[in-house]
Amino acid sequence: MIIDIHGHTSAPQALYGFNFRMMTSRGDFGRSAPTFSNDEIVDVMQPHMAMLDEVGTDLQFIMPRPWGIPNGHRHEKTVRWMTEEVNTLIARQVALFPGRLLGIAGLPQVDQISPANCAGELDRAVKELGLKGCMINPDPGEGGNTTPPMGDEFWYPLYEKLCELDIPGMIHTGNSANGRVTQSEHLINEEAVAGLSILRSTVFRDFPTLKLIIPHGGGWIPYQIGRFRGSRAYLKGGSKALETFDDALRQLYFDTVVYNQEALDLLLKIVGPANCLFGTDRPAAASKRRDPDTGRQLDDIKPLVEASAQIDDAGRAAVFSANAKRLFMIDAKGG
Repeated sequence: MIIDIHGHTSAPQALYGFNFRMMTSRGDFGRSAPTFSNDEIVDVMQPHMAMLDEVGTDLQFIMPRPWGIPNGHRHEKTVRWMTEEVNTLIARQVALFPGRLLGIAGLPQVDQISPANCAGELDRAVKELGLKGCMINPDPGEGGNTTPPMGDEFWYPLYEKLCELDIPGMIHTGNSANGRVTQSEHLINEEAVAGLSILRSTVFRDFPTLKLIIPHGGGWIPYQIGRFRGSRAYLKGGSKALETFDDALRQLYFDTVVYNQEALDLLLKIVGPANCLFGTDRPAAASKRRDPDTGRQLDDIKPLVEASAQIDDAGRAAVFSANAKRLFMIDAKGG
């Protein structure tokens, strides 16, 4: 079974129109929620599902698009409304494609506001909508550098809630208002910064059952492993580390969204197959581009896992499905 933990919803245009109205009106004229039929949802998802079929994906987790929840929008009320609408859409999509889709919730994060404000929507998403995890934006200021790093106690209310619900958090950056970098560069940078901040902190001592995933192969963390090994002796605040950097790294999980064999081989070698989960980010920008050496679309990552000399057959089975089933607590059929 092939389980892709990294997908994003394909939404009807009415949802994006709703977001535009909320951002421009700041909610001053009420919510006026978007409406679309199940048939409209199925129609917009058919090309999405065909692209999964094309590469042999059996089950995909979908979450909001990185720009689908504008966390940098400073009006908490409208960010919450937009988050609720996309989470409800994802739940409807899961119901319309049983056994093929599962959902990861977005959070109504707003820059400089405690993530404790996410507890109510996270409860609804998990307990009422049946979503299996959440997407955490480590930089809700969208490039403003105003939110504390994820090793800070600012994030503890969210970590406490994740442990209470026993669900994984996917640390996936959102949009970027910083003109110095593209959105793609911003994703990779902020996710790596988040992971390192957590590893320099006492987060996993304080929340030993916390489950966090760093997408896009951990950003630049695996590539700079030597530098981080050398600075591991002490944590932020001066307390002595209890483990090596490599051991600490395996408290986190990573996906395979790296798009080339050499990068995937390095990731599997550094973190090991027990901490890697299959992900593709398909369909997205890489679905439109092909590897000049193989002719395959760049986000056709299954052949890269199959070809990697860093893992054996048991490791491949773990990456393709067993790790996801364990982490998200889903049964053999993906339910």
